[in-house]
Amino acid sequence: MLYAAGSLRPAFEQLLPAFTQKTGHEIRTTFGPAGLLRERIERGERADIFASANMAHPERLFAQGLFEQPACFARNRICVLARRELGLTSANLLEILLDPQIKLGTSTPEADPSGDYALAVFARAEAVRPGAEAILTAKARHLVGGRQPLALPEGRAAGEWLIATGQADIFLSYWTSAQQSAGNAAVEIIKLPAELSIVAEYGLSMAAQAVPATSVLARHIMSDEGQRILQDRGFDAARTP
Repeated sequence: MLYAAGSLRPAFEQLLPAFTQKTGHEIRTTFGPAGLLRERIERGERADIFASANMAHPERLFAQGLFEQPACFARNRICVLARRELGLTSANLLEILLDPQIKLGTSTPEADPSGDYALAVFARAEAVRPGAEAILTAKARHLVGGRQPLALPEGRAAGEWLIATGQADIFLSYWTSAQQSAGNAAVEIIKLPAELSIVAEYGLSMAAQAVPATSVLARHIMSDEGQRILQDRGFDAARTP
């Protein structure tokens, strides 16, 4: 059983069938916010391998003796998805984020690493403009990644849909997730300026009592083929194939 962060679904839906075809091992999957998945494992749910959107959650399971030492297997970036008419650029991003009229959406901190990375962006903003961290933290709406799943229309990306429905003007997103909206003329994807930039490190860990095929899957994810699939889906690989 593989528990994996929801942002990995598109890549793993390509990677896992290739693994099954090569090895004959069928993998059952559960996708969701990594923090909530970690809590389920702590409560006793069985997962043989855990692919988290941060290193902190698998490291906590390692500290408890439930999982082995995690390894970074992919990297992602935090970016901004915004209503196009805002005229957002990397240069004016912080000014517009601080505008009290602008609705800012993020994922849910602690439950979903994307929300924690958003808080890290706000902390970096403090160094650029004193007082920014408190303003951004207070105004951020935690719209996804919580205990109540967002009911999305089929085929719609979360950030894009939240902007289209007026729940957010700007949404802090993983780069890989934002790419799902690249063809939507109503939104644009903006990279964070260097002073606000955050790299998300994804951690892979096997259960202390994992079934034998688990190590084969872990090697496949870290293999040249697995890393290429992750890169094709917008991730920065943990190693060069």
